[in-house]
This record gives sequence, structure tokens and C-alpha cells, in this order.
Amino acid sequence: MKILTILLFTSLLFSQCKQSVENPANETARPVKIELKNEDGKYQLYIEGKPFYIKGAGLEYGNIAKLAEHGGNSFRTWSTDNGQRTGQEVLDEAHKHGLYVTMGLNVARERHGFDYNDPEAVAEQFERIKKEVLRYKDHPALIIWAIGNELNLRSTNPKVWDAVNQISEFIHEVDTNHLTTTTLAGIGKELVDDIRQRAPDLDLLSFQIYANIVNLPKYIQESGWDKAYMITEWGATGHWEIEKTAWDVPIENNSSTKADFYLKRYKAAIEPYKDQCVGSYVFLWGQKQERTPTWYGIFLESGEATESVDVMHYIWNGEWPVNRSPRLDSFLLNGKTAYQNVTLMPGENYKSRVEASDPEGDALTYFWDVKPESTDLGDGGDRESVPPSLPGLVTGSGAEVMLKAPQKPGPYRLFIYVFDGNDHAAHANIPFLVKG
Repeated sequence: MKILTILLFTSLLFSQCKQSVENPANETARPVKIELKNEDGKYQLYIEGKPFYIKGAGLEYGNIAKLAEHGGNSFRTWSTDNGQRTGQEVLDEAHKHGLYVTMGLNVARERHGFDYNDPEAVAEQFERIKKEVLRYKDHPALIIWAIGNELNLRSTNPKVWDAVNQISEFIHEVDTNHLTTTTLAGIGKELVDDIRQRAPDLDLLSFQIYANIVNLPKYIQESGWDKAYMITEWGATGHWEIEKTAWDVPIENNSSTKADFYLKRYKAAIEPYKDQCVGSYVFLWGQKQERTPTWYGIFLESGEATESVDVMHYIWNGEWPVNRSPRLDSFLLNGKTAYQNVTLMPGENYKSRVEASDPEGDALTYFWDVKPESTDLGDGGDRESVPPSLPGLVTGSGAEVMLKAPQKPGPYRLFIYVFDGNDHAAHANIPFLVKG
């Protein structure tokens, strides 16, 4: 009996040790302490007493390991459960790779029909969020709670900030280790004044702004916000900010133009303002459909990194990655660029050509795709469905092909993807209209 007991104890001990190695979050259930200090007019985050500047990305379903490999130190989510992985799984993987998380709490939006004049609905939401906070507050990867996402977007009821403040007060009551924020679509003085008055418990504000980020420092000054802030979304030029075709569809920048903008915008609006800005989360470390499958994600759906990933690597490390993504130099359909209102006749053939290069001289391969223009259009990043590909319209597979225009009149896009064989890609698309 004594030998059996010893064997059982040894087996249990081995099992516990193995579990601890496989799941680093089990090594300690102790949360980390994050603090925000104002030191002679400069705001600084500290984790366990050490200065911390956020070098992060928005990451809902993306590759956490690759974020760490490229030098990121944090990511933000939009909820505690994204439908694919639980908050526990996301936090555990973050901890495994040495990353910290700004965890989103999904607060209902007025633009989706939620009524902040309904006390029962507000109370029910509060009870749900309390459970989420209690479930994850002691995880060692957690640093900040983001209460809601763009709650000001197309919102008219300022009582939403009362609800945000109630949640923040609860967090500070039960969780003394972490900070609270809310993420805002843009910034304005009236918005900031509302939040100052109704949600004073927040530790800092978070702004989400795209091409107009170059004016963010001016907007912050004009709004009178003199405390700490983060930028929780920035990156590609928004589809609402860009030139459109004559048939009113937005023209997407190619992957190289986007990368150039990422670096320019970071240098202009984020890097020089570290006295007040405690870091940023680029959008999006992954891929999503929003107007097109390539507009906002800096990876392809198949996993390849684009030049924007290279730029973030450079921003976070001060040097470029060893192998860089292909660069797209030009893209024409029927001799025209995307900005020249390409119109085609049904069933006719048209030449298309792309010019691309690779920094290391890697051999390039090409993939062409035709899709109808997206009509399932979301708002504020809401979920959209991907239009189906239309096979059999492209003849050829190299840098120059023939496109047979669809028979059905209407708006379409021709996509080109250029691969270097080392998990990198460039991409572009040209909207075109098939005449009736």
C-alpha cells in the first residue's frame, strides 16, 4: 500500500510539473501590477516597477507568436471571447510568448440599438461584464481593461459614459492591479468634456484614427485633454477617407503605398509625443473583410506578411527584418490605373500587368483573382461577408495576363497577389465597371 501511495503521489507531481511547463500561466496566478505615473509632465507606464512603452497591435484572431517574433510587446482585443478562442486561451498564449494584453470588454453600442435610457438593460449588461472582469482579473498577461469600442460612433446619448464609469469603478474596486480606458472613434472637445464629466474614473483615453492621425496632436490640444492616452487603432487610410471611382466605390492603396503611410504616420503623430502617448496598437495584426479582403489586415488570409509588417518590425526594433516583403511598383488594367475609372465591355479581353520587385531578389509568383464589388457593407468595422471569386476570367499566371470581362454588367475588382516564397506578399486591386 505504501509503495502504491508513493507511486500515485509521484505520478500526480509529474503531471502537475508537466502542466506547469506546457501552460506558463500556471507558473503563477499572480497578476502583474501596472501603474501610470506623471513624472514632471511626462506620463509613463510601469509594469512591476519597470518602464513600459506599448509596441502593439490589434489582434483578434491573428498570430500571437509572430507578433512576439517581430518585436511587439502587447496586443489589444475587442472582447473577452472572440468566438474562436476564450479569453483564457488568448491570455495564456500571450503569457507564453511574453506579451501583455489590453483586454476588451464588449459594451453594447447605441448604433446597434442598445438603449442607455433602459435601466434594466444597463444593469443586465453590468452584471455580465462584472463576471468577465472577475474571471480574468488575476491573469499575469493582463495589463489594461478597454471598456467598450468606439461607443461614441453615431451615438447621441451621453449616458453611455455613465455606464462606462460604473464599470471602471467596479474594476478599480475588485482589481487594484490594472488600468481602465475606453476606445474612441476620433476626438473632439465636446466628446472629451462629456467623458471628463461622466467617466472621471478612467485612467486614460484611447483614440482610433486613420489617415487623419497626422492631425491627432492638434485635436488633442484643441480638446483640452492633457492626460495620458493610447492609440488603439491606426494604420491604412480608411475607406471613408480615400478617393472614389465615378461609380462611388473606394480605391484601395496597394500594399507598398500602405506601408509607406504606416511609417510616415508613426513618425509624424506617434513617435514624437511620448510625453503623453504611452504607446499604440496598429490595426490589424491579421486579416479581415472590410470593403475588401485586404484593406485593413497586414497579413493575407493565407498567412503571408505584407510590407506593413516589415514597417512595424522596423518601428519596434530599429532595424528591418532579414527578409523583406515584395514591393509593388505599378499595376495596370487596359493601360489604366485604379484612379482612371476603368470601364470594360462584357465578355471582351483586356491586358493587365503588374510590376513588382523583391529586396533580396527572391523569385516572385503571382495569383490573380476577380470578385464582384462588395455589397454587404458593415459600419464601424462590423462583420462583412467576402464576395465570391469568379473563376475562369484570367488567362495566364505571370506578371502579365488577359482578363475576360464578366458578362454581367456591374462593379468588380481585379486583385493581384505577389509572393516571394518566404511567407511574404504584395497586393493591389483595381475596381472596374462592366458596362450595361
